[in-house]
Amino acid sequence: MALRFCLALFLTLASASGQTPTALPDTSAGRTFKAFLDAFNSGDRAQIESYCRTYADPAPPDAMTSSDSLMGFHNITGGFDLLQVVKSEPLHLEVIVKERKSDNRGVATLDVKAGEPALVADMEMRLIPPGASLSDLNVTLDAAMRTRVIDGALAKLNEFYVSPETAKQMEVAIRTRQQKGEFDSVASGSAFAAMLTADLRDVSHDKHLGVTFSPVPLPEQPRSATPSPEALALYRKQMERSNCGFEKVEVLPGNIGYVRFDMFASPDFCGPTAISAMNFLANVDAVIFDLRGNGGGDPKMIALMCTYLFAEPTHLNDAWERKSGETQQYWTLSYVPGKRLATQPVYVLTSRQTFSGAEEFSYDLQNLKRGTIVGETTGGGAHMVRGERIDAHFMIGVPFAKAINPISKTNWEGTGVVPDVKVPADDALSTAEKLATDKLAASH
Repeated sequence: MALRFCLALFLTLASASGQTPTALPDTSAGRTFKAFLDAFNSGDRAQIESYCRTYADPAPPDAMTSSDSLMGFHNITGGFDLLQVVKSEPLHLEVIVKERKSDNRGVATLDVKAGEPALVADMEMRLIPPGASLSDLNVTLDAAMRTRVIDGALAKLNEFYVSPETAKQMEVAIRTRQQKGEFDSVASGSAFAAMLTADLRDVSHDKHLGVTFSPVPLPEQPRSATPSPEALALYRKQMERSNCGFEKVEVLPGNIGYVRFDMFASPDFCGPTAISAMNFLANVDAVIFDLRGNGGGDPKMIALMCTYLFAEPTHLNDAWERKSGETQQYWTLSYVPGKRLATQPVYVLTSRQTFSGAEEFSYDLQNLKRGTIVGETTGGGAHMVRGERIDAHFMIGVPFAKAINPISKTNWEGTGVVPDVKVPADDALSTAEKLATDKLAASH
């Protein structure tokens, strides 16, 4: 990925360090991180777009390399102040930063590719737990740890990955590289995680699959364990700070409703926000959902949003889990507060960054003939993913279930959702507005 931002960044809080800022080193990694900080801290869309064009990998960007997503992230954090450089190498950097809107401290790790400008190969940020010292962040990646991480990652894949055949193929590929010594010289945890991710995706082509490294020790927590009240309270606080991903709700000329949101957050916390957005649009004649920067989320929120678009209970999607063999159905809800938009024309805006749950929303409405998809073919991730802890510093996101549409009997994995009206993402809104205006005019 050009830039990967872990939501776990917001699951713990820390106090300010009190340390004075440190100058970034004049290295490839240092110059790239300085460019990121300058653009991000400016809060200026033009500067952020320029940074993304200059330093992002040419491959399709992830959600955190889009100007929309970075602007939203800036609104949450207020930017970052540099507190300390922990480790500096020509192509690798680890620093301590502090959010400007809070006392939260985090550790940012950056790996760049050789060249000028040095493109971002991998970037992660995680908050520092209360009481943690810099010695807790000094992780030595040795042969024993590399072996432990490889063994752990492959074990998780063989146990849970949605396709056991593909899991075996990934194991063969990784073991071959391991036997050739291709991992032996990797000393950076984040670089090692990025290398394993790339190798696994070369076989699986699964964009949900990835290994992540955390300089901050990861707590052990059984999969069946209920999140602590403290963790739930922190998640709620973060959802409040981000407005549950809802960026804009308005009525455009011609009485066309418009709502842009960049995640399908849990309705347990964010249901009231989604309901308020839809009730604001209760009397529009058409509605546009802007998912161009939406990276997915909770299927239950997808069901909640879709319920406003159907008069009767409607079967949206199924999820089949490999390990249990069970299939879970997702339907619209029997009740939602406020009016439904069951007859109004619906348009969904997409981009290459539209991913996962946002693709399901688009795919469901497309197959049900309930919405017109406008924009670019989406990212192509139809698997459900779950984080599995490997050790104190490494996790692997394992796609453990796959979507099965009740109409098409398949999904959008690897292919993406192909729009009904193909236009560049930047032109999707104006195109959808014209389509809606013309349709409404023809109906009168």
